[in-house]
Amino acid sequence: MLHTLAWSSLFFLGLFALSTWALRRARPEWTVYDCLMISTRLVSSAQALLATGSGIIIVYYCRDVVNDRGLGETGGTSLLAASSRQN
Repeated sequence: MLHTLAWSSLFFLGLFALSTWALRRARPEWTVYDCLMISTRLVSSAQALLATGSGIIIVYYCRDVVNDRGLGETGGTSLLAASSRQN
């Protein structure tokens, strides 16, 4: 899970930096604020597309989205098992 978080942080930060750099080179007449705003919107759009794709995959492969468990999830890694260990 931490690997996924680290890689996604690097991916989205890299996408933001790359798009800001590319906009500054492609449109030198734009202000820094304009380039940052467009880059922020680009990264937000990428996150929205990936989240929507993930949701579609989950809905497609689960019969009961609320109660189905993940394919790789076992009793030891489920949220229910984790919460019962805390109590």
